[in-house]
Amino acid sequence: MPKTRECSFCGHEFPPGTGMMYIKNDGTTVWFCSNKCRKSAIDLKRDSRKVKWTKYFGKEEKGRA
Repeated sequence: MPKTRECSFCGHEFPPGTGMMYIKNDGTTVWFCSNKCRKSAIDLKRDSRKVKWTKYFGKEEKGRA
């Protein structure tokens, strides 16, 4: 049974057989649920914590005040 994946940008789960896998030059694998997430992360270099429609919106990094 294929497992569901979580989008690396927005944090939402998407079913197997959909989405996009992007492999960076350093070898890390990044999964995106849609073209909107891929463009926001790679082309526009947006921070997912500053975009309102993501699950990570408003989350602070650990160790920061």
